[in-house]
Amino acid sequence: MSNVPAELKYSKEHEWLRKEADGTYTVGITEHAQELLGDMVFVDLPEVGAAVEAGADCAVAESVQSRFRYLRAD
Repeated sequence: MSNVPAELKYSKEHEWLRKEADGTYTVGITEHAQELLGDMVFVDLPEVGAAVEAGADCAVAESVQSRFRYLRAD
């Protein structure tokens, strides 16, 4: 059985979001997604403090396995 932290919100695409105590958010991908994507070679995130619209693409990640992956603000 896997360990699923309760403070993380997950997307169907194996991305996660965690609200920090200072009101900012941390984003990431699950271990499963990391295994599928392989080594990350590029990540482009919004500027700190930028507003992100729910459902809109907000970041791009490129890995050796996948050309581009768009993280969504769901």
